[in-house]
Amino acid sequence: MTDYFAAITAFDAAIGQAAGADQAFAALQRLAEATVGVKLFTFMTVDMENEVARRAYTSDPANYPTSGTKPIRYDSWFDIVHKERQYFVANTIADIAKVFPDYELIDSLGCQSVVNMPVEIGGELVGTVNMLHDDGYYTPERVDLIREVLAVPAKLAAVLARG
Repeated sequence: MTDYFAAITAFDAAIGQAAGADQAFAALQRLAEATVGVKLFTFMTVDMENEVARRAYTSDPANYPTSGTKPIRYDSWFDIVHKERQYFVANTIADIAKVFPDYELIDSLGCQSVVNMPVEIGGELVGTVNMLHDDGYYTPERVDLIREVLAVPAKLAAVLARG
């Protein structure tokens, strides 16, 4: 059984000492690993004025580096995450392939399920927390746990990362 109190206490200590985006998002990653479970963890920032997203943090810099930006794609994923501010959940590689062109790389890393959690601050979508794991991993119960345990810490990490 997961000790949520210990996980939150560890996050609190780490975020209290965090100096910048890498340390803030690393603390959030450790909280996600300890409570929900995650194989690949990233945080993408959103710049709607310039219509680009940027990977601000990654648990796998070899395959998903933080350099550069990519254009915002206006598709069903955008509608769910950006417009509706809802979590995007896909629990098979086939469903991931419908919205992520890099699905083959995702699959090669042993990840066949994903949750993209929008992070909103002051009415603005500032980014997404992206968690990937095994096929079928992100059950409705785990997605509810993400809402309960990670939503507020993600906002705190994003605020600290923004400076």
